[in-house]
Amino acid sequence: MPMQINEGLATLSDQIVLVTVLLYLVAMIGFALELAFGRARTAVAPGQAERLKQRELVGVGAARGDVGAREGAEDGGGASGEGGSRTEPEPVGRTEPKPAGWAVRAGSVAVVLSWIAWGGNLAAILARGIAVDRWPWGNMYEFVVAMCFAAVTTFLVLLIRWPIRFLGAFVTVTAALGLGFAVLFLHVQAGPVPPSLNTYWIAIHVSAAIVASGLFTVAAVCAILYLVRNDGRPSVLPSRADLERVVHNAIVIAFPIWTFAVIAGALWADRAWGRYWGWDPKEVWSFITWVVYAAYLHARATAGWRGKAAIIVSLVAFACLLFNLIGVNIFLGGLHSYADVPK
Repeated sequence: MPMQINEGLATLSDQIVLVTVLLYLVAMIGFALELAFGRARTAVAPGQAERLKQRELVGVGAARGDVGAREGAEDGGGASGEGGSRTEPEPVGRTEPKPAGWAVRAGSVAVVLSWIAWGGNLAAILARGIAVDRWPWGNMYEFVVAMCFAAVTTFLVLLIRWPIRFLGAFVTVTAALGLGFAVLFLHVQAGPVPPSLNTYWIAIHVSAAIVASGLFTVAAVCAILYLVRNDGRPSVLPSRADLERVVHNAIVIAFPIWTFAVIAGALWADRAWGRYWGWDPKEVWSFITWVVYAAYLHARATAGWRGKAAIIVSLVAFACLLFNLIGVNIFLGGLHSYADVPK
C-alpha cells in the first residue's frame, strides 16, 4: 500500500521554512547593529592592552620627571608650594566609545527573534516528518534544513553559558543562506524514501551527523572570523585567542559525535548491504573528514599548533565536511545517491 502523504502539512512545512529565513535575516540585522554600535572597539588583545597601558604610564611618568628636574634646576633647586609642585601623571589609555543603548537593545531583540526562528525551524522539521510519517532527513533538502537548525541550536545553547553574542550575526546569516540554498536548489516534494532508509538507523546515524555538522559549522564561522580579525587594529570582534578557543571547544565536542556517526553508519551498512565498509564515495569522504579533524586535534594537542596554522587545518576539515554532505551526492553518486537532488 503506497504511503499517504499529508500534502497540507508538507506545504505548511515549506511555508514555515520561508518565514524562518526572514526571521533569521531580521535577527542578523539586529545582531549586526549591536556588533557595529553596541560594542566598544578594541585595538589589541586584552592582555596586550594592559601591558601597553603600563608601559605608557611608566614612559610618561619618567618623561615628566625629567622635565620637572630640569625646571627645578633652572629655578634654583625647586620651590615649595603651588609654584613648585608637580602634578601626578594622568593615566594614559585609549578612550573607548560608549556603546549605544539602542544598539544593545537591538541585540537583545535579535536573541529573541533567533529563538522564534529556531522554533520555526523546528516546527518545519516536525511538520515535514509528520506529513511523510518518517524521520524528516531522508534527502538533501531535509538534511540541510536540519543542519541549519543544529547550527543555530549550538549557538543558542552556548549563548546561555558563554558571552558569544558577537557570533549571532554570522550564525543567523549562515542559517538563512543555508535554508535559502535548500529551498532554491535542493527542494523536493515530500514523499517516501527507499527501503534502506526506512529504518531506526536513520534516527541514530543521521541525527548524530546533523548534530556534529552544526557544531562544526559554528567552529568554521569562528575560524573565518579569526582570519579576518587583526589584533593590531580596532575591531568589534573578540581577540583571536578568544575566537580560537571557541573553534577548539566546538570541535572537541563535535569530533566524538562525528566518530559515533561514522561507526553507526558502518553498522547500518552491514544491516542494509551485508558489509560494514565498501569504500563508497560517501563512506570515503566521511572517513577523510574524520581524519582531517583528527589531525587538527592531534596537532594542537601534541605538536602545540596554535594560531593561523591550526585554524587553516580546521577550515580544510570543514571543506571536506561540506563536500561529503553535498558534493558527494551531487557529483559522485554511489550507494548513497538517494539524496533526491533536483536535476
